[in-house]
Amino acid sequence: MFSSAGKNSTEWTKLIQPEEGPSSPKLDDGSKVAVIGSGPAGSFFSYFLIDMAERIGIDIQVDVYESRDFSQPAPLGCNMCGGIVSESLVQTLAAEGINLPPTVIQRGIDSYMLHMDVGSVSIQTPLKEMRIGAVHRGSGPRDVREAKWESFDGHLQKLVLKKGAELIRGRVDEIARDDSRFQVKIKGGGPEVYDLLAVAVGINSPTLKLFEGLEICYEPPKATKTFIREYYLGQQMVGKILGSSMHVFLLDIPRLEFAAIIPKGDYVTVCLLGQDIDNSLVQSFMDSREVRRCLLPEWGAKEGSCQCWPRISVEGAIHPFSDRVVFIGDCGVTRLYKDGIGAAYRTAKAAATTAVFQGVSAADFAKHYWPVCRTISSDNAIGKLSFMATRQIQKRRFARRALYRMTLAEQTDEGRRRRMSMVLWDMFTGSAPYREVFLRTLHPVFLARLLWNVAVSVLSFGEGKSER
Repeated sequence: MFSSAGKNSTEWTKLIQPEEGPSSPKLDDGSKVAVIGSGPAGSFFSYFLIDMAERIGIDIQVDVYESRDFSQPAPLGCNMCGGIVSESLVQTLAAEGINLPPTVIQRGIDSYMLHMDVGSVSIQTPLKEMRIGAVHRGSGPRDVREAKWESFDGHLQKLVLKKGAELIRGRVDEIARDDSRFQVKIKGGGPEVYDLLAVAVGINSPTLKLFEGLEICYEPPKATKTFIREYYLGQQMVGKILGSSMHVFLLDIPRLEFAAIIPKGDYVTVCLLGQDIDNSLVQSFMDSREVRRCLLPEWGAKEGSCQCWPRISVEGAIHPFSDRVVFIGDCGVTRLYKDGIGAAYRTAKAAATTAVFQGVSAADFAKHYWPVCRTISSDNAIGKLSFMATRQIQKRRFARRALYRMTLAEQTDEGRRRRMSMVLWDMFTGSAPYREVFLRTLHPVFLARLLWNVAVSVLSFGEGKSER
C-alpha cells in the first residue's frame, strides 16, 4: 500500500493542492511534454497522450528521452526483462489498436509445464489458444547471430514516433525546476522546459536520483534483486527440449519464489524471482534434478549468452506524482512478480487520461491517477499472501503431492472443471488479479478437492510411491 511514511503530512497536503491561480494547470495547444524512458510505460503513455489530445483537438509536443537503441542486441538495447506478454494483455492491446505482429512475438506459448520433485504436469491454455507471447525487450542477447525478431520495446517506440512524438537520443543528466515547470537536460545539450514531465525509467536507472532535493516527496519503490540468463540453443533444439511450453518450477529452494524457463526463438531465458537472488541460489536451481531432467544433458554444459541481475519492485513508490510530474510503470507501481508490461499499460493510460482530460496538478493526479496505483498495490498485498501460501507448499512434500495429484486429475479428465489448473495458470501468467485468483481458492468445491488430495497425500506419504 502507498503511504506518506517519512514525510510530513502537512507538507504532503500542500503538495496536492492546485497551484495558485484561477484553476489548476492543464495541457492546451502548444504544451510541451517530456517522457523520460521509452520502455513499455513510456511508450504507452506517449501513445495514449497524443491520441487523446488529438481527439479533443489539442496540439501538443511530446519529446521522448531514451538512451538505449532497441535495434541493437544487449547490452546497448537491453531493457532487462523476462519477456512474457499475457494473453489478456494481448487482447486488450489489440482492442486499443496496438497489434503485436509475428515479428515481435518470439513463440506462441500454448501450455505451462509445472515441475516439482513429485512429478511434472502440463497445464494447457484454458481456451486452447496460443495467446501468450515470449518477447525480447531489445533485439536479443549479445551473441545474436541473425536479427530474426523485432524488439518489443522498439516496436512500441516506432508506433509512438509514427503518432508524432520526437525521440531525443541521450541520457538525461539534469532535472530542475523552472518556476512551476520542469527543465530537462541531456549531456551536451541545453535545458528544455516542459509543462508536464512523465517519468518511466524503471527502478534500475540512476535518473531517479535526479529528483532528490526537488521537494516532490517522491520515494522510489522497494526492490529486490532477480536473475535473468539467456542461452543460445538454436530453434530446433529449443523445440526439442521445451516445445511451445513455458516451464515453471516449484522447488524447495530457500528464497526462491518463482522460477521459469521460457522458449524464445533460438534462445531460452532462465528467470528467477525471489528474495535477493545470488550466485548460490542460481547454482542450486541449475543443479536441481528437476532442471537437469527438463533440459537434457547436452544443454547443461552450455555457457550463457548473457545475463543480468535487475532489481524489481516489490512495493509501490511513495507519492508517485506532484504538480506537473508523474511516475509511471515500475518506478511508480507494478504488479508483484507478474505482468509488469500490463501494469505499465494500466498506469500509463490512467496518467495520460488524467493529464488530457483533468489536468496536471498534484490534486488531479491524486484524484484520477492514484486510485489506479492503489488498486494495483492493494492487489499486490493479496499476491504476497498467495506467495506465502506457495512457500508453505514448497516446504512440504505432502502438499506438493496434493497439488500435483489435483492438477494431474484435472488435465487428464476432460469432463472435470479445472479449478486448480486455472488458479495456477493465472498465477503464472498474471492474466487475472491476485484478488480474483485468491477468491477462486475459497470456492467450496476447490477446497473440498484440495483437502481430499492433501489427505490422500498425507496417508501415502510414507509409502515411498513414485508419482512421476
